[in-house]
Amino acid sequence: MALRVQRRARRERLLRTLVPALALACVLLAWEAVVRINDIPNYIIPAPSLVLQTLVQQWSSLWPSLMFTLKLTFSGLALAVIGGVLFAAAFALSRWVEVALFPFAVVLQVTPVVAIAPLILIYVESTFSALLICAWLVAFFPILSNTVIGLRSADHNLKDLFLLYRTTPWQRLRFLLVPSALPYFLAGLKIAGGLSLIGAVVAEFVAGTAGAETGLASRILEASFRNEIPRMFAALVLISLCGVAIFLLFNWLSRLLLSKWHDSEIRSES
Repeated sequence: MALRVQRRARRERLLRTLVPALALACVLLAWEAVVRINDIPNYIIPAPSLVLQTLVQQWSSLWPSLMFTLKLTFSGLALAVIGGVLFAAAFALSRWVEVALFPFAVVLQVTPVVAIAPLILIYVESTFSALLICAWLVAFFPILSNTVIGLRSADHNLKDLFLLYRTTPWQRLRFLLVPSALPYFLAGLKIAGGLSLIGAVVAEFVAGTAGAETGLASRILEASFRNEIPRMFAALVLISLCGVAIFLLFNWLSRLLLSKWHDSEIRSES
């Protein structure tokens, strides 16, 4: 019986991998066929084969831009994680700190990065620092909000037990609140990873920067000015792949940290 259940679980995991891959392959084949059958010009919609060819040919210029975008994305995400976790811990330990500062976090969240990016570019001398702030802004609130919810989700009976034993606020935070908040933090991390990439790309679009030390958004702008549509699609493919890779990375991290004890990952594996 146990062997049968394991085999079925393996088949389900295999299907979960194959079905999306087959669906993507069908979409690409249909795209290729429509372009070729209707003889659509490359400057309108390039075929996937041409996009792949352009990606290979332009790799020498796209690779540094990809590295710049990833550097900006993960730097902004790292700052969001540090700031979000620290502020969430402060909110959990002090109600007055939360009442005083949480409205500012909400204001930062609801303000579109496209609207605030020009001001940041004016006030911040370094272009990279300005782009980094934009990437941090959009990634900060999901980390903060999810972590605060997780810290509040600790079992009330356990809270009473910790109070009964006269534990310090630090001990309650370390041994009770942090394990309770970890699943929520990881869920926020999955969201913030993609938002950080979006913030980095959008900020670079607004900045309109150009040159060697720029990201994939600049390559898209350059290609649009020169009407190089296949190159635009190649840069867009790289951005999409980065977003998927970031999500898969944090999804793997969530399974690694939660699969042994939390219901969300235990049930997903069963």
